[in-house]
Amino acid sequence: MIPSSARKNTCSQAGYIRKIPRSMKFFTIQTLGCKVNQYESQQIRQLLQDIGLACATPGQPIDLVIVNSCCVTGTASAKSRQSLRRLHSLYPNAKLILTGCLAAADSDELKTLSASDVRLVPDKDKIALAVQDLFNLASESGLQGLSKPLSPDKIKDKNSLPAAEHDHLEPLKSYTGQCRAFLKIQDGCDAFCSYCIIPKIRTQVCNKDVKTVLTEAQNLVLAGHKEIVLSGIFLGAYGQNTARRKHWDPEKRDCLADLLDQLAAVPGLARIRLSSLEPADVTDRLLEVFAKNPNIMPHLHLPLQSGSPAILRKMCRQYSRDDFFSVISKVNAVLDRPAITTDIIVGFPGETDDDFAETVQTAAKVGFSKIHIFPFSPRKGTPAAKMPGRVNPAVIKARTDELHKLDTQLQEQFRLQFTGQSVSVLVETLRPPRGRCERYFMVDLSKHPNAPTLRRGDIVSAIV
Repeated sequence: MIPSSARKNTCSQAGYIRKIPRSMKFFTIQTLGCKVNQYESQQIRQLLQDIGLACATPGQPIDLVIVNSCCVTGTASAKSRQSLRRLHSLYPNAKLILTGCLAAADSDELKTLSASDVRLVPDKDKIALAVQDLFNLASESGLQGLSKPLSPDKIKDKNSLPAAEHDHLEPLKSYTGQCRAFLKIQDGCDAFCSYCIIPKIRTQVCNKDVKTVLTEAQNLVLAGHKEIVLSGIFLGAYGQNTARRKHWDPEKRDCLADLLDQLAAVPGLARIRLSSLEPADVTDRLLEVFAKNPNIMPHLHLPLQSGSPAILRKMCRQYSRDDFFSVISKVNAVLDRPAITTDIIVGFPGETDDDFAETVQTAAKVGFSKIHIFPFSPRKGTPAAKMPGRVNPAVIKARTDELHKLDTQLQEQFRLQFTGQSVSVLVETLRPPRGRCERYFMVDLSKHPNAPTLRRGDIVSAIV
């Protein structure tokens, strides 16, 4: 999985201001990376507020900066370090905590950091202890009682899963800053794709209990969220204790589908999406659940990474190009004009012109509704970083540009299918008013009859 490295500021988007005495400590959280990181930043935000700190709003002094980092690629790692340096410059008097994947990596990338500048906290459940130590707040905030791992009670019934719960932070009661809420249900990966460092960082493959997921989803709905995105490091492994399919328990193959079916029945939950799956995760049962429940959006994110069989083997992906085509055919047969988005890595070591041509042909044949394009960025500690056949950066740029042009064409082709039709739109921005429809493409709502009174989080009908 190659997550976005876009930065998210969890606090600055909170959308509310409280009158808080200056004796209270103010914090801000900068998030880089995937939806799992964004979810965990919300957990950190909730923890800090529960122990008496306040989420800073614009203009307020900052006492604590937390950088929730990403290091899935060399580029992502560099952006995390740049963000840390920038925030240290912006808030020189604030305490800094670095958490997330970069903090957990066994790497020399952080040697330049001074211990007096930043505190490394690889385990997010230890952040309360770090704050206690940095501000000496144990006695006045009750931090001592929260310094132990916080794990939900295990429920011994048909909804329990055999894999251990690994998330020691409390389930969310709210999700600030955006209309759709991410809900992490799975963590860890041991698939060891050759370009990915995550199996060395998030080593334990584990799952959130079904009842905990359903309760958390209901809490998010009550907090005002109409759309939830189920997220995980290897989401398709939900219910298993490994991401390596050859070791899966066949009786638990449809744990994700069964959870999704129950989640669709949560009162008030209007829209559900899945963050990312691999082709073999799309089972007949999963498609049955999609087709059965209208509040599950007809949108699947299936990372292709490469359309070249040779490159897929070098990447150690658990599927072939033919497997990918087969799943796409199955999805199209069950769902009405589904949106299929993807990730593609350009310039993987050894990628020839013919390999790239196969990727272009594959993307065109599938007809992706959106392609997220990632120029290959070697990650130290992965096999791919040592592979011969490094592709010239100028060649990578040219191939990336070509793929961007194809992406633009495919997006337009996909959208044209719905011209003149009514779609359901979740309002995300107001200036201008716009949002994403069921099939995930953006819809301009400037000419909507209720445009002046629209609110973020509304779901409205609009003509494409």
